[in-house]
Amino acid sequence: MKMAALSKVAMVSAVALLGWAWAYQATRPPPPAILGAPGGLPVTSPRVQLKDGRHLAYMEAGVRKENARYKVIFVHGYASTKESGFPVSQEFVEELGIYMLFFDRAGYGDSDANPKRCLKSDATDVEELADALQLGDKFYLVGTSMGGYVAWSCLNYIPHRLAGVALVVPAVNYWWPLPDNMLRSVYGKLDSRDQSTFWIAHHAPSLFHAWLTQKWFPVSPIVRGERDAFTAMDWEILTELWRKQRESGQLDPSKATQQGIYESLCRDVTILFSTWEFDPTEIKNPFPGGDGVVSIWQGYEDKMVQVEVQRHVARKLPWVRYHEHPEAGHALSDMDGVGDEIIRELLLGEALRGLPLQSVALQDE
Repeated sequence: MKMAALSKVAMVSAVALLGWAWAYQATRPPPPAILGAPGGLPVTSPRVQLKDGRHLAYMEAGVRKENARYKVIFVHGYASTKESGFPVSQEFVEELGIYMLFFDRAGYGDSDANPKRCLKSDATDVEELADALQLGDKFYLVGTSMGGYVAWSCLNYIPHRLAGVALVVPAVNYWWPLPDNMLRSVYGKLDSRDQSTFWIAHHAPSLFHAWLTQKWFPVSPIVRGERDAFTAMDWEILTELWRKQRESGQLDPSKATQQGIYESLCRDVTILFSTWEFDPTEIKNPFPGGDGVVSIWQGYEDKMVQVEVQRHVARKLPWVRYHEHPEAGHALSDMDGVGDEIIRELLLGEALRGLPLQSVALQDE
């Protein structure tokens, strides 16, 4: 009996030790692949050096910077890179004289990882990039999808540097101070796999990498970028877009996470779903004199970003122009003509020109 009891204790102890060892290992982030080191990943893009010694990779497009009337920085989304670009027509770019700057966010593509990455550092990365490339005192900013949280950060931390901002299907955080009834409704609509993944990202961020790479439990289709996370229209648009990118050879899907998913995907999700240092609905109007535009562009059918949260944010910020497409999903900006209209309003402040987008009347809750 005594030996049996001891055996049970030993077994429980062994299991506990193994569990502790797994948890310890799981919370230790894997080191990022080193860019540009001998035998390491090659750097294939021009880069600027930031104050902390890191490098950001960038790509220029549009008219020459010295001839530009408008200078616009684009912030890419989740699992993406600067090469994803933005769907604006060349004719429109040349007509308005637009210089476009795309860059790999920290840990993505050819940009160094930032072990101290946070909401504020993402904003100061944008500011330092603009200064390194001499864009002037102010510039325009477009943040798409996950890049939307960077746009919110810039509005909060560097509003004095912005000439205008467009948030295109910007990612939302279910731990923003949302009304209880709304939170229950929108969170309840999420797939159970999304709910559990987002919960871990918020409450146990140190375990998120382990969660994302484990094979025992289902992970968020949104985070995985699976078919279930998109509408039928989204999937049709994106499938055609990906086909063209493959044929052109302009985009390597694996490059986004070439330094590892911890410094790219995991940091994105854990920062987005963290407890933010500021409330987006309390951001002050950076253009009280009406000399700039801040807009949100949303698809009503978006399965990744729920329209109710977007409307709530816009309702709290009456100086934001809110546009909603009744049939679009997350691929809103890739629909015909929408990209041009987003940039047209951002730069010229002009109203919509014949698209089925609508400025939704937002009533008090």
